[in-house]
Amino acid sequence: MIPPDMSILDFLVPASEACLRSGPHDKIVLSSRVRLARNLRTVPFPSHSKKAERIKAFETLMPAVKSLSLLGDEIFAESMDKLPALDKQVLVERHLISREHAAKNAGSGIVLNREENVCVMVNEEDHLRMQALRPGLQLRQAWMAIDAVDTALQEKVEFAFTERYGFLTACPTNLGTGIRVSAMLHLPGLVLAEQINQIIQAVNKLGLAVRGLYGEGTEALGNVFQVSNQMTLGEPENDIVERINKVLLQIIEHEENARLSQMEKKPAVLLNHIGRAYGVLGNSWSISSKEAMNLISFLRLGVDLGVFGKTPKSLTDELFLRSQPAHLQLAHPLREKLGSDERDLFRAQMLRERTALIPKPDPQALLGRREEGSPE
Repeated sequence: MIPPDMSILDFLVPASEACLRSGPHDKIVLSSRVRLARNLRTVPFPSHSKKAERIKAFETLMPAVKSLSLLGDEIFAESMDKLPALDKQVLVERHLISREHAAKNAGSGIVLNREENVCVMVNEEDHLRMQALRPGLQLRQAWMAIDAVDTALQEKVEFAFTERYGFLTACPTNLGTGIRVSAMLHLPGLVLAEQINQIIQAVNKLGLAVRGLYGEGTEALGNVFQVSNQMTLGEPENDIVERINKVLLQIIEHEENARLSQMEKKPAVLLNHIGRAYGVLGNSWSISSKEAMNLISFLRLGVDLGVFGKTPKSLTDELFLRSQPAHLQLAHPLREKLGSDERDLFRAQMLRERTALIPKPDPQALLGRREEGSPE
């Protein structure tokens, strides 16, 4: 077990280590996630319960989740009211909790395993939001992991369930299986080729949703898009997972083709985006989060295409993470609360230092691969 006084920031691995995680198709698929929504049978849903009822649910669920042997010997478990605002925002930026859960206080909690690939939110919109995360395209693995957690918990607590509607949830779109299957995709090729809107429309017609970096209502910063199912009723979990996996493989193929097309037809335009990103990131003295994310996207694309020699992908992924407000403030020598202008200055300093580790772009690396006719 971890020491009782250990903070979540001490428990989490450093950003540089977190970004070393790899998986299938991770040049395009940043991460896979499967989340299950569950509620206790005898307690009102969090949004319709009184404080005493939320605390009752919390006191029932936290010990049950913490006792699960499959989470391992080392877990972090805490009430949300005991986490500082900065710690909560770090968890949001790592996609371990939702923005909504970060706003919760007494009566809500979090349980996270040492590998940071299973996280349980207690009293978010539902009594339980359980999620498994994996790097790259690993939806099946994520589903099997969270299904095991769900099965183990059902032996300890009784969930709200009916034969007609399945698992009962706070939001009707989660009714039935309560499953939300999603993946984060980096799609600069489709954006440059101006094909992204066609892809989004096609995906929407298949009953899937396309959202931004932090889910519903957020912008697709850094050309990162989240694809997930919209309905959970009337379709078995395995079928949902397989259907989305199939769609994601098609999107991956479209993105690979878009990158190849840009290399063949518009190499100068592609190199211009990559070179400008390298130049601005390496020489700016003030830069916003939004601008940084969009430029790092093209830096990452350049790494994927071999323009920056053997620069590891993990370096650009680390820049994605460390450019965000909470991680930026966390890296400040005094960890003091930074204003917007101060963040922009400190972000630029960090990006200058890290970009200096990357060799200058080599146009011949791209042009040579263009002649070979393959983005790989």
